[in-house]
Amino acid sequence: MTDPKLLKRDDFPYFLSYRTRWSDNDQYSHMNNTIFYHLVDSIVNTYLIESCGQIPQTSPSIGFVVSSWSQFFAPVSFPDLLDIGLRVTKLGNSSVSYEVGLFKSGEDAPSVVGGFTHVFVEREKRKSVSIGERVRAGLKNLLVDASRRDQEPVKL
Repeated sequence: MTDPKLLKRDDFPYFLSYRTRWSDNDQYSHMNNTIFYHLVDSIVNTYLIESCGQIPQTSPSIGFVVSSWSQFFAPVSFPDLLDIGLRVTKLGNSSVSYEVGLFKSGEDAPSVVGGFTHVFVEREKRKSVSIGERVRAGLKNLLVDASRRDQEPVKL
């Protein structure tokens, strides 16, 4: 695993923008860590919906978060404009590990890096299942793997 502090904007293939809100600040006048986890969840699920056809209300399988982590390097606060980057660091049979970088607009070094691991389960029985083909194809487009860096993205 790459040291999160050494990651740069170019290490993340997918981005969303986020304008911080006054309510994102905590009593110390910086973005509360719970807001960061909200942003991690939002970018992952936006990608799954838009690029993998994963519809939370109707898809036969859903992702459960089984672990999460974060490292904070620089404060972020209102009224910062942020770029949130997403990549996949591990893609297993039923699980996927994501890494998210939070960048102030125009900066190449992340203020925060974190992520989580999803295990896909059958919607009703909550038993682990293989990641579906369409979801897997979409996730492969974000996979960080030296052997794939020069390959064309997977077509959906």
